[in-house]
Amino acid sequence: MTLPSIRSVRALHERYAPSHEDLTLVLTHCEIVARIAVSLAERVGQRLDVELVEIGALLHDIGVYRVGGGAYIRHGVLGHEILRAEGLPEYLCRFASCHTGVGLTRRDVEDQRLPIPVADYLAGSAEERLVMYADKFHSKSTPPRFLDAAAYAGRVAQFGADKVTAFDALVTEFGEPDLDALAAEYGHAVQQGAALPR
Repeated sequence: MTLPSIRSVRALHERYAPSHEDLTLVLTHCEIVARIAVSLAERVGQRLDVELVEIGALLHDIGVYRVGGGAYIRHGVLGHEILRAEGLPEYLCRFASCHTGVGLTRRDVEDQRLPIPVADYLAGSAEERLVMYADKFHSKSTPPRFLDAAAYAGRVAQFGADKVTAFDALVTEFGEPDLDALAAEYGHAVQQGAALPR
């Protein structure tokens, strides 16, 4: 498996970012997600390709640059298109299209009338699941912030109990990241949630 270098991934972000502010926001988020994912990968003891996790995390939100004023939900599909057009293999393109929420099913797309092609956008490999999961712990909101597991569970609950169950399975599989050091380093607050009744 051949992976692009971190330097070439950063150059890709620079090429697609419409502004310096967008580049800073998205690339910083991707770098944070990569650090969370790599930390979890090293801790869980599963046989994971840590380099693939890092590069997948650095690429996962490349489609945000193409959303413009359109529906943000499209950023994963747009990212997949960018990465494919750049000649990257499908196993890297999938990190973009399969990280939204805790996975989008064909039924989700149809029932919610999402403006993306009707298909399943589900993380398959452990590396894809880990990047999707790590992404839940940092938000590009204004201002950017970290979310603990309870805060994200509260957020995803609006999409149904099945999504909370899927998130709980990821917590069980990978554990919870330590966000305090990253929060202090980046100066982003940690949003804490109340435990949901199960």
